[in-house]
Amino acid sequence: MQPVMQVPLLDLAAQYAPIRDAVVEAVTRVVDTQKFILGPEVERFEAEAASYLGARHAIGVTSGTDALLVAMMALDLGPGDEVIVPTYSFFATAGCVSRTGATPVLVDIDPVTYNLDVEAVRRAVTPRTRAIVPVHLYGQAAEMDALMALAAEHGLTVIEDAAQALGATYGGRALGTIGHFGCFSFYPSKNLGAAGDAGLVTVNDDDLAARVRLLRVHGAQRTYHHEKVGGNFRMAAVQAAVLGVKLRHLDAWTEARRRNADRYRALFASLAPGVPVTLPVERPGRRHIYNQFVIRAERRDGLRDHLRAHGVGCEIYYPVPFHLQPCFAYLGVPAGALPVSERAAAETLALPIYSELTEAQQAYVVETIAAFYAGA
Repeated sequence: MQPVMQVPLLDLAAQYAPIRDAVVEAVTRVVDTQKFILGPEVERFEAEAASYLGARHAIGVTSGTDALLVAMMALDLGPGDEVIVPTYSFFATAGCVSRTGATPVLVDIDPVTYNLDVEAVRRAVTPRTRAIVPVHLYGQAAEMDALMALAAEHGLTVIEDAAQALGATYGGRALGTIGHFGCFSFYPSKNLGAAGDAGLVTVNDDDLAARVRLLRVHGAQRTYHHEKVGGNFRMAAVQAAVLGVKLRHLDAWTEARRRNADRYRALFASLAPGVPVTLPVERPGRRHIYNQFVIRAERRDGLRDHLRAHGVGCEIYYPVPFHLQPCFAYLGVPAGALPVSERAAAETLALPIYSELTEAQQAYVVETIAAFYAGA
């Protein structure tokens, strides 16, 4: 095996270097205006994001978590209401439901895409159900046609958690524009990352957009006059300026991630045939943007430790499903009740997939995996 090579899970410095001058210029522009909250920079980015996605409204907020929260607040969710969410996702998906006072109803996932199991959602609908939150996990679309049909049948709102899926599509439609709300995160590790926390809500309905904009500023149309109890969900102008620079490069970065995903498949076939690893599957009619490249692996924890010991960054998304989290014990969902999610939590591992990854680095990752199983 070749000498140890350093392959980070994500290399933001490599992404930043070619666009440094443009980012510095954008940040300087904001500092020179001394207008740091909302304002022209945020409005410009909102317009660019809406155009990119084909959404009627794009509303900049403080984080992906707050994007979910403000969408749920716009529905006036509260005690007695139920919201169906996958048990396998980032914490905010279910946590925001609880913050409104509503009850998260946790359901299992599809074993191939890791997204909501539509039949599990159907079984979970009750007279108290108000909304469904499909998560487009790792950058691939959930079964949106079936979920939208189910929602229409029961009069439910669909809030797309597209935190990992900016630029992904389903049947040619941008994720975040199919449901009633789309919620995006610009956490720095995302495929479009800010210089800190930031998020976006997309809406096609004018009334819902007006509610989100109102709630974003403490429910006030005029300063000190509050129509509703909202929150401080205002996007910072510096984040909007940085995101505006990066958005121009997003499609190129996405295509590089997609090429890297294809290269992994070829490298596993040539360098590691027969290893007990399952690679991601891209469903027909979808554009997977590979925010993460997640494999299933036998002896996952041992493989993780081996990779890290040999300089390869990797991560487990997510080791504990919601129904096994202490804060959701009150829901009374026992271990074993949602087995597909529990198995995913025990077997999945994310490999480096960022756009600047080289072929040599990817070959080293695959060779290191092959060496782990060869030495078993």
